[in-house]
Amino acid sequence: MVTFARFGYRKTSMEEVARAARISRPGLYFLFSSKEALFRAAVTQALERDIAAVERVLADTGRPLRERLVEAFDQWTGRYIGPLTRDVAVVIEDNPDLLGEVVETTPRRFEELVTDAIAVESGQEAATPVAQTMISASIGLKHQTASREFYRGRLEVAIDLLMH
Repeated sequence: MVTFARFGYRKTSMEEVARAARISRPGLYFLFSSKEALFRAAVTQALERDIAAVERVLADTGRPLRERLVEAFDQWTGRYIGPLTRDVAVVIEDNPDLLGEVVETTPRRFEELVTDAIAVESGQEAATPVAQTMISASIGLKHQTASREFYRGRLEVAIDLLMH
C-alpha cells in the first residue's frame, strides 16, 4: 500500500512493488496475476485489518463507550491522517472501480459496529442517526486536519456532543 500511495495506482509498477516487498517480479506475478489483483488484495487486507481492530475495540465493554468510540474511529480513520498515510486513503478513494464490493461492505460494517455499540446504551432507534452523524463528522475532520492528534481531539468533542 505504501508503494501505491507513493506513486499512485497508475504510476506504480509491479517492479516497484516487488522491490519494496523484496521479492522478484516473477515471484510477485506468481502470487498475483496482475497489478489490479495485487492492489485489490492489499486494500482488502488493510480494510479487513481495520474492521477487525474496530470490532475488538468496540467489544471491550469494560471500557466506557465514549473511549471505545474514539479508539474505533481512530483505528478506522485516524490512522490514515498524516503525510504518507493520507496518501494511502487517497489512493483507495481514487480507485473504487478497481476494488469491487469491499469499498462498500467495510464502511457499512463499520457503521453497523458503531451503531450497535451506541444502541446498547441508547437504543437502536436513537443509535442510527447518532452513528451516522459521528461518521459524517469523522469524514469532515479527516479532510480538515493535518495530524492524527488533532483529529482525535476534535473527534472527542464531536462524540461528547453527540452522546449527551
